Amino acid sequence: MADPRLQFLYVFTPGERPDLGRDPGAWTEADSLIADQHFAHLELGAADGIVLLAGRSQDWLGPAIVILEVDSEEQARTFMAEDPFVSSGLFGADLHPFRIALGRSPQSSVDGHQSDQTRNLKSEVGSRESGLLPGTDD
Repeated sequence: MADPRLQFLYVFTPGERPDLGRDPGAWTEADSLIADQHFAHLELGAADGIVLLAGRSQDWLGPAIVILEVDSEEQARTFMAEDPFVSSGLFGADLHPFRIALGRSPQSSVDGHQSDQTRNLKSEVGSRESGLLPGTDD
């Protein structure tokens, strides 16, 4: 039986200050506080089973995305609209119907040892190094 939940993808678009998406130096302290709220919103969504994946390209050229699994398009639109990046106007966002066709679990070990990637991910959860917040390219 097919899963009745729907998947959506939202892609961030330039907001009131388009330089924010391309220039890490453009972020103010106030912007960084909003980024912290954005990350907390995504963490809560993940804990509630809504956020499947969230991230941004590391070159500041590609997209920043959030993939959701929800009961309705309205629920997806509400979650997106309540994202502090969107509600503050720092970024816009476009919502698209989406379906994950193939995926895998992160590799947890190689030859019985925890992989560097898994170790790094575990140490970065909830931190600036997660790549979702500005100032992470240091």
